[in-house]
Amino acid sequence: MNNIRLFIDFGSTFTKVVAFDLDKEELMARVQAPSSVDTDVIIGLKQALSKLAETVPYTDSDVKQAIACSSAAGGLRMVCIGLVPEYTTEAGRLAALGAGAKIVGTYSYELTKKELEEIAEISPDIILLTGGTDGGNQKIICHNAEMLFAIGDRIKNIIVAGNKSAQDKIEEIFAGISTNIVYTKNVMPEFGKLDLDPVNEKIRELFINHITQAKGIARVKEVIQDVIMPTPSAVLEAARLIAEGVPGAHMGLGELLLVDVGGATTDVYSIATGVPTKDGVNTIGLPEPYAKRTVEGDLGLYHNLDTLSDIAEQENTLAEQSKKEFSQKVQELRSVLSVPQGEEQTQYQLLLSRLAIKTAVDRHVGRLQLVVTHNGEVWFQRGKDLTKVKNVIGAGGPVVFSSNSRQVLEGATFQQELPNILKPKEPKFYIDQKYILFAIGLLAQSNPAKAFRIIKKYLVQI
Repeated sequence: MNNIRLFIDFGSTFTKVVAFDLDKEELMARVQAPSSVDTDVIIGLKQALSKLAETVPYTDSDVKQAIACSSAAGGLRMVCIGLVPEYTTEAGRLAALGAGAKIVGTYSYELTKKELEEIAEISPDIILLTGGTDGGNQKIICHNAEMLFAIGDRIKNIIVAGNKSAQDKIEEIFAGISTNIVYTKNVMPEFGKLDLDPVNEKIRELFINHITQAKGIARVKEVIQDVIMPTPSAVLEAARLIAEGVPGAHMGLGELLLVDVGGATTDVYSIATGVPTKDGVNTIGLPEPYAKRTVEGDLGLYHNLDTLSDIAEQENTLAEQSKKEFSQKVQELRSVLSVPQGEEQTQYQLLLSRLAIKTAVDRHVGRLQLVVTHNGEVWFQRGKDLTKVKNVIGAGGPVVFSSNSRQVLEGATFQQELPNILKPKEPKFYIDQKYILFAIGLLAQSNPAKAFRIIKKYLVQI
């Protein structure tokens, strides 16, 4: 008898189902069907399960035990409000991205009426309100709370994660508001010190208990066990498991960089300390989280082909082809949903995929800057130094189903002509060949050892 466990990803385009045999620790099948969140999310799920039934003898009980993640209905949309852009606002942004959110707005200092109206029009799922170290500036976070009170009936959820000395005043300001208000620890309790885990926990709780309900996704609990996290959060959990392994049982690969290229975004995850590897370098800015995620909404391989074409032109990667000819070929790719037909289209898709990865990783990693002072030249590092990271993992259709995955992934590596962009120098390359990282992240919540052994079987070195 197979010990079948089902894992589901409710995406904006497709609902995906992965079936593992936990006794054999094997993938049984991965299927997908068009998502139906705009009408009835259960329709797409049942279509996917019907496809799964063609090869996997699952039972109603297996379905009832299934858990899921979701990026449907726009994903987890968040606005971050802080005091200083480089500090509390950035701390809030890092916390939100680490929790799997899509950042749809960031604001600093005192909110203006115009900014307030922008936030109301954005209508995010969550506003993360930060500002001030503990015992520090209270004025601005309280001002921003008063401004948000004015549009409270248009805001669903607010998480307050700023100066603890201002919390009593903020509670008074929000008294009687219809918005759901959640209080947690300061994301930056001391200058330059981050505390992101409490905020991440509150974001996940809101996602499970409120946001899936508001988006109609929670209806699937009539069929499955639960939707427990946003999809990017599940992928981050998988990346962490692969890097760290399971203490006392399995050794992980070590520090890694993971790039997930999709039709609408390119997400980059790093599991690494990112400390300087160059002697005499001083770090500036906030300390980087060990598990970090960034998302580039202008680098999708379907929705952003025009942007990628512009980047290709700027970086002189068009070789001898004219921009007009290149644009024509890009439009041909769009017409076939970015699935290349023939050798010529394949070459264009390879170029654009590699460029998406190169640009996204350039933005994710740290940079060196040489500053001349009265004491001589000084090197400063902002962000993570990933030059010694030895593992790069590719995920997403444009990478996994590429005719040359290695060529595409090499966009993530160090370039001698750009030595101050701190990308991996000599990594090994792997791909999530079976497209199961989200399921591994979900399984890791209950059985990390089995999850690790399964992904080791299907993570393919190229």
